[in-house]
Amino acid sequence: MARIPYVDPASAPEKVAELMKKLPDMNVMRMMAHAAPEFRHFITFSDALLRKSAVDKWLLELAILRVGHLSDAPYEVQQHEPLAAAVGGSPEKIAAIAAWPESDVFDDMEQAVLRYTDDVVVNVRASDATFDALARSMSHQQMVELTMGIGFYMMVSRLLNTFDVDLETGDGPVLSLDR
Repeated sequence: MARIPYVDPASAPEKVAELMKKLPDMNVMRMMAHAAPEFRHFITFSDALLRKSAVDKWLLELAILRVGHLSDAPYEVQQHEPLAAAVGGSPEKIAAIAAWPESDVFDDMEQAVLRYTDDVVVNVRASDATFDALARSMSHQQMVELTMGIGFYMMVSRLLNTFDVDLETGDGPVLSLDR
């Protein structure tokens, strides 16, 4: 059970209510709506990361799921597993993210992204070796956007966990990359 009540669109400030009408009725959105001035920017930034980033969508979802697992954020994992599948993640690879690096299902690029994600989440600053290995395969833009994505979903995971945001029910809404 969430530690504070979710925002009810019927009693939300007008601009927040208008934005909520355009979004899936999800617990994460209803919790984030408490930050009324930041809510619109949160949605805009999230949309830019997921839909407009130069980072390959599967590699970005791989990093997001790894952040969710490292942060022990089941809501994050629940919402992003279908997105990962929609952008090309195989069920075998999606299932193996939690157990990485013990799994051998990931190719070299995927391993570099996972290693980088682990380093940024756990150590805050990726080591030179981890950074350089990924930088050989990604542009500067992709490196920055991947790091921004990792940091953004670290923030989201911490908010989800701190406020005990309830998992969506089996028939509840899920994120989609469709407009």
